[in-house]
Amino acid sequence: MSARIVLIDDHTLVRAGIRALLEELDYQVVAEGNDGDQAVALLQQHQPDALIMDITMQRTSGFEALGAVRAQWPTLPVMLLSMHDTRDFVLKAMQLGASAYLLKDAAELELQLALRSILGGHRYLSPRISGQLIEALNSPTPVAVAEEALTNRQREVLYWLAKGKSNKEIAFTLGLSVKTVDTHRAQLMERLGIRDLAGLVIYAVRQGVIKVDNY
Repeated sequence: MSARIVLIDDHTLVRAGIRALLEELDYQVVAEGNDGDQAVALLQQHQPDALIMDITMQRTSGFEALGAVRAQWPTLPVMLLSMHDTRDFVLKAMQLGASAYLLKDAAELELQLALRSILGGHRYLSPRISGQLIEALNSPTPVAVAEEALTNRQREVLYWLAKGKSNKEIAFTLGLSVKTVDTHRAQLMERLGIRDLAGLVIYAVRQGVIKVDNY
């Protein structure tokens, strides 16, 4: 069965083009919307496998909508579409919990790769976007997170979290109980002063726990 997708974009022709591409790739667009404020209602109604949403829209932006989406569906694959490749947009998308950030001029193959990645529980950043993220992380005013020493086990859990693994998958990989992984994750966030998974990913990149090019 093909993955079911909700598509949000305020340009009818752009939306039609994306829908055609998705259907060519054997995905099913179960609902469409033209504004970010429709995202939550459509997700509640259709319970899709993924959400694809434009960032820049006239009323409610994709960034604003993503906050509401993450409050109810913290693990739903969400791909943000944008014409902007600047690092402030990319970094904000990650901080808000986007699963993928795809430029609107991306090739069809990249759309396919991104969807496969996020539907498999991972994140997707194109090489062009990865470069912007690296610039942000290496800037004179990087994301402010505590740089306290972590235990070896915490670094292992952080590594797999940043690679997109669920707590259950990490527990299996490390031979731990899910409850123990939950505890390590909570301790990581408390020690580092980080509130969400996106923040942990950024910390992991800054500290060299993972490399963006292999992300």
